[in-house]
Amino acid sequence: MQPAAAKWYDRRESVFIEFCMEDSKDVQVIFDKSKFTFSCVSGTDDIKHQNAVELFGEIDPKESKHRRTDRSVLCCLRKAEPGKSWPRLTKDKAKCNWLSVDFNNWKDWEDDSDEDLSSFDKFSEMMNSMGGDDLPDLDGADEEHESADSDDEST
Repeated sequence: MQPAAAKWYDRRESVFIEFCMEDSKDVQVIFDKSKFTFSCVSGTDDIKHQNAVELFGEIDPKESKHRRTDRSVLCCLRKAEPGKSWPRLTKDKAKCNWLSVDFNNWKDWEDDSDEDLSSFDKFSEMMNSMGGDDLPDLDGADEEHESADSDDEST
């Protein structure tokens, strides 16, 4: 068994880890408050991979998710303390030879001023500050609003 190659990046609410495993099978991801475990079988030789990571900070295991594609497995670890940056993924400072920083997705969000927020952050902030109840639905999630309305009418 060997570790799977992965890259990671930090965001305000979550930490993302992408395991670069083509044609993975038997994917298992176990989220715990301070660690997580990833395992799978990949390739034509059915090589078994496993990574156990003691995390830098705590996560919310119930809100953390993973998604498998033909090329990789992306894990979204929801931070227990949103807004607190993680300078590294692991609890220990020791370098893991299977882990690298995903510089394509990395950004120093903790230094952002309001003008520098991503468009998604700006949109979320705008919706929160305006209440959003009487605004048109801009994200296309009509189904959620309809079911909420029908619930209200039945009481």
